[in-house]
Amino acid sequence: MPHATQHADVATAELDSALRGGPFHVALRAAIAARGLPLQRVQHHLSRHGVRVGVTSLSYWQQGARRPQRPESLRAVRALEEILQLPEESLIRLLADADEDTSAKRPGARSYRSYVEASGVLDRLLAELDHPPSDGGVYTLGHHELIRVGPRRELAGRESHHIVRAHRDGVDRFVAVHQGDPGCAPARMTVHALENCRTGRVRTHHDTGVLVTELLFDTRLRAGDTHLFRYGVEDGTAGASREYVRGFGSASGQYALQVRFDAAALPVRCHRFTQHSPAAPRGGRQELTLSGRHRSVHLVEPRVRSGMLGIGWDWE
Repeated sequence: MPHATQHADVATAELDSALRGGPFHVALRAAIAARGLPLQRVQHHLSRHGVRVGVTSLSYWQQGARRPQRPESLRAVRALEEILQLPEESLIRLLADADEDTSAKRPGARSYRSYVEASGVLDRLLAELDHPPSDGGVYTLGHHELIRVGPRRELAGRESHHIVRAHRDGVDRFVAVHQGDPGCAPARMTVHALENCRTGRVRTHHDTGVLVTELLFDTRLRAGDTHLFRYGVEDGTAGASREYVRGFGSASGQYALQVRFDAAALPVRCHRFTQHSPAAPRGGRQELTLSGRHRSVHLVEPRVRSGMLGIGWDWE
C-alpha cells in the first residue's frame, strides 16, 4: 500500500523535525500521530505505568493550551517517551528549553530544567528514605521560615518552625527538603535539629542542589495529635542569591516567609510573587519595604493553596 507507506514516512519526518526543534506540544502531537494511538489508548498505557492523566489533559497538552507542570505530570511525560517509543529525555528537554527562554528574561531565576531535574531527583531521594512523595501523614497547620542572606550576598541558611497535625496513627518523623541556589554544594551543608526533633538520615544530590533529611520525633503521633518542631539548614555554599521560593503540593495552613539581610549586603529593592507552577508565569507581584533596624522583609499567607510563593530581591 504505497499511500499508507508514504503517509507513515511523512508522519515520521514531521516527528523527527518536531523532536529537534519543538515546541513540546507539536512534538507530542506528532509522536501520537506517528504511533496512530487515540488518546484513550495513550491514557490506558499511562495507567499501566502507574500514572493517571485525563484524556482532557492529554488533549490540552498536544494543543498547547496547557503544559505539564506538576510532578505527576512530569512523570507522565517521561512515561510518554517510553510509550511513544521516543528517545529518552526528548520531550522533557523541550519543556526545559521552552522555560529557559522565559527564565533568561528573569535574572537569577531558576530555569525550568532545574525544577524538572529536581522533581525526578526528589522522588528518588524520598524513595531511599521510604517516604511517599505525596503524603507524610501530617497536615501543616503553620510554617514559619526565616532565610538568612550573608555578607557575600549568599543564602547563608534558613530556619523552619512547623506546627503539624497527624491524620493517621504512627507518624514519628517529618522529611524536610532544601534546595540551594545554582552552584551550591549540598554535601557541605549541615542540618540542625533545634526543637522537638532529631536528625535522621540525610540524602543529597549535587547537580540539583537538593538536600533531603529526616527529622525524627521522640513520640509516635496518633491521628489528631499536633506536634511543634524546629530545624535549620546551614548553606552558604553558592554565589549571590536573588530569591527564595517555597512550593506547596497541596493546600495547608498559615505560611510566613521572612528574609533577613546582613548589614554588609542590603538589596536595593524586594518584592513578593506567586506562581502556579515552575512553568507558569509569575504573578501577584508586590513591592516589599525593607525594615531599617532588622534589615528584613516578609510575607504571610493565612491559608496556602497549591503552587509557589516567594520573595525576590535586586542588588545594585
